[in-house]
Amino acid sequence: MKSTVQARLDRETHKALTQLVRRLGWSPSKVVREALQLLAVCQGGYTAKKIVGLGSFASGIPDLGSNKSRLEGFGR
Repeated sequence: MKSTVQARLDRETHKALTQLVRRLGWSPSKVVREALQLLAVCQGGYTAKKIVGLGSFASGIPDLGSNKSRLEGFGR
């Protein structure tokens, strides 16, 4: 799927793009495509935030966190 993206570049970013085009011999579009792919790899895939240790400990008691009688004195 091809798509077109328009971006407004500040002076510094435009200068960097121009230098990369000259240095690499690529088109501005290829420089932008490669930069986006590199950024995507660096950022990695999205993973939901997790609570450390969640599900790591098995007490064998199925209602440990929901039964009030089992929570008596907890945190004291």
